[in-house]
Amino acid sequence: MAIDIVVPALGESITEATVSKWLKKPGETINLDEAIVELETDKVAIEVNAPCAGILSSIIVEEGSDVAVGATLGSIDAETSSISAKSTPVVTKIDMPSSLPPPEEKKPVAQRNSAISPPPLSPAVRKLVDDNDLDPRLIIGTGKDGRISKGDALSAIAAGAAKHNRKETIASADEAFHEKDNLSKRPKDSREERTRMTKLRKVIARRLKEAQNTAAALTTWNEVDMGAAMELRATYRDAFEKKHGVRLGFMAFFVRAACIALKEWPAVNAEIYGDEFIYKNYYNIGVAVGTPNGLVVPVIKDADQKRFAEIEGLISDFGHRARDGKLSIDEMMGGTFTISNGGVFGSLNSMPILNMPQSAILGMHKIQKRPIVINDEVIIRPMMYLALSYDHRIIDGREAVSFLVRMKECLEDPQRIMLDV
Repeated sequence: MAIDIVVPALGESITEATVSKWLKKPGETINLDEAIVELETDKVAIEVNAPCAGILSSIIVEEGSDVAVGATLGSIDAETSSISAKSTPVVTKIDMPSSLPPPEEKKPVAQRNSAISPPPLSPAVRKLVDDNDLDPRLIIGTGKDGRISKGDALSAIAAGAAKHNRKETIASADEAFHEKDNLSKRPKDSREERTRMTKLRKVIARRLKEAQNTAAALTTWNEVDMGAAMELRATYRDAFEKKHGVRLGFMAFFVRAACIALKEWPAVNAEIYGDEFIYKNYYNIGVAVGTPNGLVVPVIKDADQKRFAEIEGLISDFGHRARDGKLSIDEMMGGTFTISNGGVFGSLNSMPILNMPQSAILGMHKIQKRPIVINDEVIIRPMMYLALSYDHRIIDGREAVSFLVRMKECLEDPQRIMLDV
């Protein structure tokens, strides 16, 4: 019995994905719930597990192709004794409606000129076409004005014809992309490597450009003496890790300091929605994590209510799973403020770009010993530059600068963070 492998629900607002990698080949044995194909959405990569045990009998959608939620990716020749309750029954034989002429009286399904677009499809026909991955241009319609009837679509399905040519579709989409952007076709060069932009990278590009085009973005800077935080960390690092099973880093200091400052300057935690300002009395802090496929921002929900150990544990877990592509969509939604740490890569200073629709983002940087003046004396201290990029449409300069000053106070005297003062 053939069981379809379908694209599962991908989360709120996500309607399609890209087939990034098949983990099994046709003819290979598959166990129930075994990962068989990887999909990439505009937020995360997910694995589709086998709905039953059996043998992978076909792959319908090739790697690099876009698919909608509910689309069929391939099929499994199920072991009759092992079919799971999760399996979805599939109609393997299509009975022609009695009202239709016998198949031999139907016009044969023939290939149309791909340059000719077929007439509009009725909702019922469109569903059959989409569900069975048919190309309407390859179906001859017997209805009025050459329209494709439900019977025409069923005949094409029964004959196993009119399937989309995936390679042709990708090539056509590629040509349309270049035509849209007024780009001439690029000549091939053996010294160059050409790869398709991933969905994640497309979304990153679109959102960054959206932030530049929409927000009245400004950046303000300050510097923080990290000496006290470093001493506190050095004193309690081993005991902290022994008790909580997680390494004590600096990010928890910044997350907690941000929550204190956000409560005092609520515009920094707000967003613009049309002609309204939305002030949020909760503090979901996004922590930017770099991965081989691009930047992702998992969110620490209600960060102001979490202890240091919880925050450090979540950040460590996010980092590992982000690099493995295991983060869920829900874990990257609902952020109200973002912290980006370019310092881990050696950045001394930068201007972070807003993570829309949030109104501000904090950039952390490398801790570097520098000479500074304290009580009229020049001394060497471990210093870090902080950068706050913000949307001037909702956040005034006074609020932005005051927010950074408040964070500086908390970080230079970590007891403030513990006591929330």
